[in-house]
Amino acid sequence: AEHQHARYNPLRDDWVLVSAHRVKRPWQGQLEKPPPEDVPRWDPNNPLCPGATRANGEVNPRYEGTFVFPNDFPALQPDAPEPGDSDHPLFRVAAARGVCKVMCFHPWSDLTLPLMSLAEIRAVINAWAELSAELGASYPWVQIFENKGAMMGCSNPHPHCQVWASSFLPNEARLEDRTQRQHLSQHGVPMLLEYAEQEACRKERLVVENMDWLVVVPYWATWPYQTLLLPRRHVCRLQDLHEGERDSLASIMQRLLIKYDNLFEVSFPYSMGWHGAPTGPYLGEDCGHWQLHAHYYPPLLRSATVRKFMVGYEMLAQAQRDLTPEQAAERLRNLPEVHYK
Repeated sequence: AEHQHARYNPLRDDWVLVSAHRVKRPWQGQLEKPPPEDVPRWDPNNPLCPGATRANGEVNPRYEGTFVFPNDFPALQPDAPEPGDSDHPLFRVAAARGVCKVMCFHPWSDLTLPLMSLAEIRAVINAWAELSAELGASYPWVQIFENKGAMMGCSNPHPHCQVWASSFLPNEARLEDRTQRQHLSQHGVPMLLEYAEQEACRKERLVVENMDWLVVVPYWATWPYQTLLLPRRHVCRLQDLHEGERDSLASIMQRLLIKYDNLFEVSFPYSMGWHGAPTGPYLGEDCGHWQLHAHYYPPLLRSATVRKFMVGYEMLAQAQRDLTPEQAAERLRNLPEVHYK
């Protein structure tokens, strides 16, 4: 806790430098603007609101639950042409096709997941599983991710996520596929199933848990209050969760996200996403080395206005963090589970 050391991340096959004493250094750098507290519940100029007109001229229905629609500015399109052949191995190119969707969690713009009811969070989980199955029927990778807060690039103050399905395995997916496959081959047990069992016993990095799930600040965490959401059962994909596991997932998500908000008494920014076994052509293959999990990457370090910057050494050498994962987990663990609002 007092001296710098490096920790190995077996999921990414890389290292992170832990320098816990650096959080004590004085800060005269950039201060972030806290998120607004006065977001209107409905705004006709917000393109994610029910009944609002989006940039392409389409009008949203007066939805009352979750609402999924094609991204008006997609990064991936299903009919992109084949790129030309490369004339040199240092200038390789490959086709990239897919679809991008937006999913609104709730019709009210002033709500976020920790302020939603368990039934409303459960509806989000069901929609995630349905989209994973629908898009995964043909695409190898379906990436569900939520950017929460303007600090994390969220362009609209409305509870929502994005779902991108691609014709290829992205870098992180290929990396996790390789490391998990290697671990199963060498140790005979899925990496993250074994890891969850270890963390459940050790407790020092545990944040919240229930019968089906646990949340930890991973031993190899990079971001200050990064967490990893893990099922206790061996399960490969979101759509494989049974009804009880979906109920308990809604509960543990709500508990974690309330703690996040309570940490600095602010709507806590983060990027999160689900990783599960590849789909499409991989559905017929043995993907038993995979374990479903969700990553939460929040940037805040010292307060609601001081963030962790991944620059300099982090960009040019390797990741570095300013407090130990155990310190972060203890602080999150001891926070109340009743929202500060």
